[in-house]
Amino acid sequence: MPAPALPAPTLAQRKRQLVATELTETALQLFAHKGFEAVTVDEVATAAGVSKRTFFRYFASKEDVVVQFLAGMGADIRTALAARPAGERPSAALLHAVSVPLAACGDHPERTLPVVRLILGTPALLARFLEHEAGWREELAGELAARLGLDPAGLYPPLAAGMALTAFETVLCRWSEDAGSGGGGGSVDPLALIAEAFGVLAPALDAVRE
Repeated sequence: MPAPALPAPTLAQRKRQLVATELTETALQLFAHKGFEAVTVDEVATAAGVSKRTFFRYFASKEDVVVQFLAGMGADIRTALAARPAGERPSAALLHAVSVPLAACGDHPERTLPVVRLILGTPALLARFLEHEAGWREELAGELAARLGLDPAGLYPPLAAGMALTAFETVLCRWSEDAGSGGGGGSVDPLALIAEAFGVLAPALDAVRE
């Protein structure tokens, strides 16, 4: 039987999501253009057209805005991997999964590239990125183990997940460096880079089994 349809979000839920989205986009753009430390919560709230009190209903701190952005990237990767066909090669499934947030970045470089550069260039935010990435690795390893019928405590699942995420991080760094050297991000295609990276990784991802 088909799964029951999820109830439509209420007006209050839609309004809350709109406010959260507006706060996130406003804050990230301010951080990217002025520097994370230079922007205050008051400034974010004013630019978004809400009160400081409203900001704190959605986020515990400035850093929490960036953390939520990173959490969204990780959720996209995990969801994309879980949706791949069961018999697909691990390299193809992982390539598709990590390509999802990269495609979103590449579609709107004027908005996402400054945020990526901010995260990679701010020590406190980079630390949070790496912390989240470690969590993504555990989640992807568990998903891979389930897909392939492997012991999640074995070597292959975390190694494969780690290789995929290392490729993902390397592509983000290359994309950011291209912008920093005057390329504007336009001369480097994140999807082409990740495909090239997985061309190197695929033999190991598809051959290493337990």
